[in-house]
Amino acid sequence: MSVWQTIAAQIGELTGEPFAPAAPQTLGGGCINSAVRLSDGQRRFFVKVNAAARRDMFEAERDGLDELARAEAIRVPLAIAVGSDRAQSWLILEDIAFGRPGPGSARRAGRALAALHRRTAPAFGWHRDNTIGATAQPNDWADSWVEFWRAHRLGFQLRLAAHNGHRGRLQDLGERLLTRFDSLIDHAPCASLLHGDLWGGNIGYATDGEPVIFDPAVYYGDREADLAMTELFGGFDGAFYAGYREGWPLDAGYAVRRTLYNLYHVLNHLNLFGGGYGAQAEDMMRRLLAEIG
Repeated sequence: MSVWQTIAAQIGELTGEPFAPAAPQTLGGGCINSAVRLSDGQRRFFVKVNAAARRDMFEAERDGLDELARAEAIRVPLAIAVGSDRAQSWLILEDIAFGRPGPGSARRAGRALAALHRRTAPAFGWHRDNTIGATAQPNDWADSWVEFWRAHRLGFQLRLAAHNGHRGRLQDLGERLLTRFDSLIDHAPCASLLHGDLWGGNIGYATDGEPVIFDPAVYYGDREADLAMTELFGGFDGAFYAGYREGWPLDAGYAVRRTLYNLYHVLNHLNLFGGGYGAQAEDMMRRLLAEIG
């Protein structure tokens, strides 16, 4: 039995209707997983596929989508099932038909993200670890946001960078920042439910203009960490930010904290891809240290 027959049989068992799809349609755009669409002409499913050893990554993504869905703030794909055989693992998702954003869609997305962030937890972290891209993301609960960020975000990525051979000035600057960045977090954030990896490639709009977010790296943290990443690579317009501010205005000092929170993602890109991300991270750390004085 091929992997596609196994997946089709799993879908049939879960839905209570036999599912006999045509040949899988390979989809582009993913740099971590392979993606296909399975359709029998009536029903369609989006399936991510990776090595069998990555099943835990898919289970964490399924749990993250379920966590976002429970907030009932913004649409996410329905996570149907995770499965694996000896060679491969997979995540079966609802296949959403995407279109172009309509008038007001971006503003609606901003308001929906603010509503998502209104869902909170009593501490920072999550009940399980997950991944940010292909990188492990530890989420052990912490009562202090500063300590969570020190141990599980900035500190973790710097240790990984050292392991990957990125030492010297990067580590010197990183160590100085690790011991001094507390003063940059000069507000008292609540532990908001975060998408965790909210760049322009992880949001789309259904054919009715409804915003949809996907590919999460969920945890509970400062809501500004999600907002910061939307600004890192672009893809979000002024209407989106206006909608967010309507739902929940930003605190003073966000512009500085934005750099601190995006440093995590730049370091992660350094660990994943190398290249010029090291110089970018060093520049960000110098700017943050200059703010501290």
